[in-house]
Amino acid sequence: MAGSGVETGTALKGLDAESRQMVIDTVRQLRERLLTKEIISEFDKKEIFPEETIRKMLGPEIGLQLLFIPEAYGGMGGGALDCCAVTREMSRICLGIATAFFAIQLGSDPLVVGGTEEQKSKWLGAIAEGKALVAYAVTEPNAGSNVAALTTKADSVRNEAGEITGYQINGTKQFISTGAYADFITLLAKTPEGPTFFVVEKEAKGFDHGKDEEKHGIRASSTSPLSFTDVFVPAQNLIGGIPGKGLAQSNKVFGYTRLMVGAMALGASDAAMEIVISYAKERIQFGSPLSEKQGYTHKLIVPNMVRLEAATAYIEEIAKRLDAGEQDLQIEGSIAKLFATESANKTADDAMQALGGYGYINEFEVEKIKRDVKITCIYEGTSEIQQNIISTFRWKKTRKTKGEYYNSIALEMETLNRTLKDAGCRFYQLAANALNEIITLAHENRLTRKQYIMFALADMITHLEIGVSLARKASKLTEAQSAEAEKITLMSKIFSNEASQLMMQNVPKILMGSGVFDEKKISDFIKAISYYQLLGSFHHLIGDMDRVADIIFER
Repeated sequence: MAGSGVETGTALKGLDAESRQMVIDTVRQLRERLLTKEIISEFDKKEIFPEETIRKMLGPEIGLQLLFIPEAYGGMGGGALDCCAVTREMSRICLGIATAFFAIQLGSDPLVVGGTEEQKSKWLGAIAEGKALVAYAVTEPNAGSNVAALTTKADSVRNEAGEITGYQINGTKQFISTGAYADFITLLAKTPEGPTFFVVEKEAKGFDHGKDEEKHGIRASSTSPLSFTDVFVPAQNLIGGIPGKGLAQSNKVFGYTRLMVGAMALGASDAAMEIVISYAKERIQFGSPLSEKQGYTHKLIVPNMVRLEAATAYIEEIAKRLDAGEQDLQIEGSIAKLFATESANKTADDAMQALGGYGYINEFEVEKIKRDVKITCIYEGTSEIQQNIISTFRWKKTRKTKGEYYNSIALEMETLNRTLKDAGCRFYQLAANALNEIITLAHENRLTRKQYIMFALADMITHLEIGVSLARKASKLTEAQSAEAEKITLMSKIFSNEASQLMMQNVPKILMGSGVFDEKKISDFIKAISYYQLLGSFHHLIGDMDRVADIIFER
């Protein structure tokens, strides 16, 4: 069955709403002191990694890293929802700074999910006390998301009695955030038993870092290669104490870390939209503000705000499922990352266009946001890697459940449509049924061997599952009589049109583009999935966008 969120009243890991807001407010205060607009601009222009500033953020007066450290080791024990919210807020200030902070969290994750009690007490305790910058060293020059292609090796070192006393590490890592400044790193290397995580301290002989990369964006973060030449690591630094567990440990956190990258992207796009919306209210063109011009709002603002709300609904839903104790949400993490980061990249691009010439000028910040946000489509697995993961595993899920996975989503949307008629649920239902059929068709005709077709499936899968989360959120807000209900309901309906358009584009691409099917088969399939009913999602679309623009611009 498809996950449908967390039941009301379910106990969730993490902070209460008031405590979470206190941490968010602490981040906002950084904008007034440590991370003013002028300081951020200088970091960007001069490509400065502000080590001292980052360490102050970890110090006793601020202690932001306490959020992601379990309470047992001196932290606050924040959950996925907390970490996404706080990281998003930090990314509104500067995605480069957020990347440096995220590197600490990412570097600690192998210890959190796989460390022994002694290792957690020592290393997580050091992070909690603000004594350590940490880096996560997995990527190699020829092994990014393909961990199986690792070449960095860890050979066991034995004493005279034949007991393993440590490991000798040789190899190179690439694109390691904060690697040149970290007090220790969590490193993935090959052992005879399989990939294994180790803690390597910066003083280790033979451990060196190269020159920081000159980057297109996130210039306030440090990115460098690391090299290991006969680096000795004591046996007690093998995370978990048992070699060969590294791949399982990394997979445990992918659903979570990719969710975080999605939240980071949303934070950057929040900042871009805030700048543009304020500008559009004040900028007068041909006698009226830009905010009153439908061509401007409906092309550059409303679609992006809808996508950001859709991504938010999905990330919040998956974060709550993680906090409720669900496991194996790697595919959901990929969906969140793919949609949120691609949406944020589009938002930043449109924000530059929305400001005209000012969008191209550094003073207005949006051009920096555009440069920064692109990396979110690349690190922690490129968008194409996510498409590959999503299509492969949802195809397998569909076959394993004999179609029940998407049938259950279709049934849920059919039921929801009876009480929430203006949220596009009918079109999500049609899309879910169509998706089931096109996945089955692709399977039966061996089209799953065609990567481009799998990418087309991934995009349809992603838009459907994102849209369904937005519809669920609209339903909950309506039941609660929330002031946000109207906006989210309208946005769900608008997004159902985007999901329907994508379905109408990609189904023919697969049917006709593959060259496998004759005209009768194509015609019969189109009829079987109620293809033309998806056109109904255009009904009153422009009026709905008008109303959303009214809400956004407070018209």
